[in-house]
Amino acid sequence: MSILSESPSSHEIGRFHLEHLLQVGLTDDDGADVIFGLTQKQKTLPSRYFYDDKGSELFEEICTLPEYYPTRTETAILGKHAPEIAQLTGVCQLVELGSGSSTKTRLLLDAYEAEGYPLVYLPIDVSAGILKESARDLLTDYPQLQVRGLVSTYQLALKSLGESSLPGRMIFFLGSTLGNFTPQECDGFFAQVTAALEPGEHFLLGIDLQKPKDILEAAYNDSQGVTAAFNLNMLTHLNWRFGGNFDLNLFQHRAFYNESEGQMEMHLISEVSHSVRLNALELTVEFAAGETIRTEISRKFNLQQIQ
Repeated sequence: MSILSESPSSHEIGRFHLEHLLQVGLTDDDGADVIFGLTQKQKTLPSRYFYDDKGSELFEEICTLPEYYPTRTETAILGKHAPEIAQLTGVCQLVELGSGSSTKTRLLLDAYEAEGYPLVYLPIDVSAGILKESARDLLTDYPQLQVRGLVSTYQLALKSLGESSLPGRMIFFLGSTLGNFTPQECDGFFAQVTAALEPGEHFLLGIDLQKPKDILEAAYNDSQGVTAAFNLNMLTHLNWRFGGNFDLNLFQHRAFYNESEGQMEMHLISEVSHSVRLNALELTVEFAAGETIRTEISRKFNLQQIQ
């Protein structure tokens, strides 16, 4: 593990600490999930490969699109209830899984600051670039804030939290990212969150509820093509990370609601028969014309399911 302490500006020395839990280059199991996914009958790729620096920027843009309702809706709910959340938890370290630009986090920070609580924030994201950028903005706007960023997957970070510097801890997971997990993955994830918390500590979860198909499909097929660019950028990330030769011009974005499974699905469709090589993984993948890679599921929940 390499650790980098950084200061966003000279008067903020010591309030920002960045840890890289992901090794630079390949580890023994790095890419195993890509090999597994691309050798299945229905090819798949883990959604974590969306999020290189460019992918993180594109997702932030998606969140502002008129068709993309989840961010606006969740922000409104959080804005209404953040003071109640702060009063319920009391003084605690705030740990965010998949923090991105930390925009909604400000609603929580404002509520905890209004209660006079110390502000200790631990954002977790696979993109070091967006962690640094969001930390700089937050530290400027919250003079009492302490930030410890983890460049990491959720699973690795949850094992590496250590003891909280405050009496309690709240882990929060917003944006309905839980919907990207299969039911089995959800079970494993909840077990990890439970292990990372002490009795009496808190977990805040945002989920997307089931709704009409036309609303869902519009949110993943925006008129500006940002979601399509986000989907295709995964191939650019794989090319860079694993020495690949994916040609983005040979794939198209497709997103649809799978009603029988209760989930949105994003796919990349191969327009022609061709092969792709990922040199670092020693993997060659054959694509037939019309064959797809499923890059994301986004399950839509009802409250009974979640309980």
